[in-house]
Amino acid sequence: MLLLQAAQLRSSLSTGLPDAGGGDLTSFFGTSAQLWAVGLIFIRLASIAMLIPGLGDTAVPPRLRLCFALLLAMMITPVVGPFIPAMPPTLGALTGIVLHEAIIGLMLGSLMRVLLFTLMTTGEILSLQTTLSFAQTANPTEAQSSTSLGAFLALFGLVMIWVTNTHHLFIRAMVDSYRIFSPVKTIMIGDAGTLMIRTLSESFLLALQLSAPVIVFALVFNIATGFIGRMMPNFPIFFAATPLSVLFGLSLVALSLGTMGMVFIDHYQQFLGIFLAGGRVG
Repeated sequence: MLLLQAAQLRSSLSTGLPDAGGGDLTSFFGTSAQLWAVGLIFIRLASIAMLIPGLGDTAVPPRLRLCFALLLAMMITPVVGPFIPAMPPTLGALTGIVLHEAIIGLMLGSLMRVLLFTLMTTGEILSLQTTLSFAQTANPTEAQSSTSLGAFLALFGLVMIWVTNTHHLFIRAMVDSYRIFSPVKTIMIGDAGTLMIRTLSESFLLALQLSAPVIVFALVFNIATGFIGRMMPNFPIFFAATPLSVLFGLSLVALSLGTMGMVFIDHYQQFLGIFLAGGRVG
């Protein structure tokens, strides 16, 4: 009797399941194909959300980043769904495509974040020129301390990104990444490495350009201080020159802060144009 009931239960379950030819399961949350597409998109977006400026900072809880990535994945699935391949039949192929999407997401997030270090480098250079290198403070954007000017300029860069709606380009880059970095194509590791090296070099060059006015001022001021010290050896030139260096240096930074912000955000938007399908911002 028990064997008969077990056979009937097995037959009833087998009629409700798809056959081995690739049938689609349906649940309360949608079909298995839809869940697969959302899950694969979520993996790439979550990897990006862990590193992009603002959302990827250590002050933002990881649960909030994952919730944002999941919500955005459900929103853009109808748009990027045609680029998502079908679910692989084997576990090895499934693991490979999941790692493929995670690597692409981490690569894009790292590239989007690395140019933000321009302002931090600028702050370090300005601190050296204004004798404020020892004024260390906690940097909210990183899990370490930095100079006061570096932390200030890092927050200033984040404010510029959000005020100028540059963060909209992040979402657009996430969507367009499926046209540039297709899930069914190999990862362009060589091109990504070349772009990272070029971005780092441009970041240091831009930081030097942004801090050029203070560097010129510090050079002229230190030369003048040296001449005064040679002409009046008994005069305490160090105690008189240090406050003036800080005062004039910070005043010059305050006067050039608007220009620094606009130059940085213009370069950042041009850089994000690399990840857009049209190749430009606008």
